[in-house]
Amino acid sequence: MSKASESTLRVGDLSVLTGVAPRLLRYYEGRGLLFADRSPTGQRLFGPSAVERVQHIRSLLAAGLPTSVIRELIDCIYQPGRLERCAVPTLMAHVEDYDNRIADLVSTRAALQGLIDSSTE
Repeated sequence: MSKASESTLRVGDLSVLTGVAPRLLRYYEGRGLLFADRSPTGQRLFGPSAVERVQHIRSLLAAGLPTSVIRELIDCIYQPGRLERCAVPTLMAHVEDYDNRIADLVSTRAALQGLIDSSTE
């Protein structure tokens, strides 16, 4: 086995290492979040850094970011030292958006609670 083939991961290998289904890994690739070379037979071949990249993608998805935003940010987060320079403004905008949503939800909750309180008196 060549050194290059030892350092590549097929989609099934990457799935086992990350706990992410192969279908989802192919989706990430289709959305431009993950990149793979192709073997002569057309199989996806991921580099060893793909494991960390998938972990970053999962973290950003768990934080509520859509894949379109993750695609913009992933290289900023993926490359050490670039987080502040290119990711922070976008992330801060999303924090502000979530703060606004929270304020709207609190207001809606208060209105609903007012209706409940007035109907039980």
